[in-house]
Amino acid sequence: MTTWQDWHHFVTTEPVTPPPPGQPPRSPEERLAYHSAFVTIRTPAISQLATQVRTLMVLGRHQQATARPSLIVTGPAAAGKTTALLNVGRTCHLAHTRKNPTPPGSAHAAVPVAYVLVPPGAAAKTLITEFARYLGIPTNTRMTQTQITDAVCHTYSQAGVQLVLIDEIHRLTPRTTTGAQAADLLKDLTERLPATFVYAGIDVTDTPLFSGTRGAQLAGRATLITCGPLPARHEPREPFHDVITDIENNLDLTHHKNGTLPRHHTYLHQRTAGRIGFLTRLIRQAAITAITAICDGTERITKASLDTIRLDHLAETHHRPRTD
Repeated sequence: MTTWQDWHHFVTTEPVTPPPPGQPPRSPEERLAYHSAFVTIRTPAISQLATQVRTLMVLGRHQQATARPSLIVTGPAAAGKTTALLNVGRTCHLAHTRKNPTPPGSAHAAVPVAYVLVPPGAAAKTLITEFARYLGIPTNTRMTQTQITDAVCHTYSQAGVQLVLIDEIHRLTPRTTTGAQAADLLKDLTERLPATFVYAGIDVTDTPLFSGTRGAQLAGRATLITCGPLPARHEPREPFHDVITDIENNLDLTHHKNGTLPRHHTYLHQRTAGRIGFLTRLIRQAAITAITAICDGTERITKASLDTIRLDHLAETHHRPRTD
């Protein structure tokens, strides 16, 4: 989704949905495709990010003299940071296009949102080239960083970009010369573009991004949203239990009984360390296995079937089998 065409396809493609009640069962192929894509589970972090983005976009709409306030989404791997970022970006895009439809006959659709992925070890010129690539701005090796930056700022402003999403921000290392220049570039863009910037990265507060003079500037302008593991309990609510229930309610299995998975919330929390990415993958894989398995013909998820699923190495290192 790091080009406008890919982003536009993402936001305008209808998301997958569970079957409406009373409808005949979908085919195994349809249900496999559904569980492979699956619905977006609305976590507390998504709700918090959506509220903060709306507020800061209004706050910065008429701000001219200084850089607009920004947001940083931080947390461990598989905590749902990118999912939250994309969900908020889609919502912003669709809300803007509903309010400001493209005039009939116009060849240029509105571009309210930009999504940029920070390349590994990005230098300033490499990073600004990613901004240019998103909107198809022509560049060549003879162009200087300043020339590309000017072209990006002009085109983004003309296109009406209001929200800039920058993912994998932890890849920037301001302690190196190239990393410092890339960090300065982002500061320059926030001052030149009439847009709200939202960054996402792994454990950003533990990286050099928040250290030194540059880190102090970033910390002074950005609101931090932690997208961490969900606690098993958070009185008076049980957020992890609620998320499991939401996932289960969206399954499409012929014999699965709702209420089965929430009863195993302690096991599931221990198995996934409370991380939404691990949890959704575990249950989706179990659902796909239930559909494809040739056994007693019943499609359901049990604790025994969950035990057979193996996730990636990071997830498994958090899993310590219980003896009870």
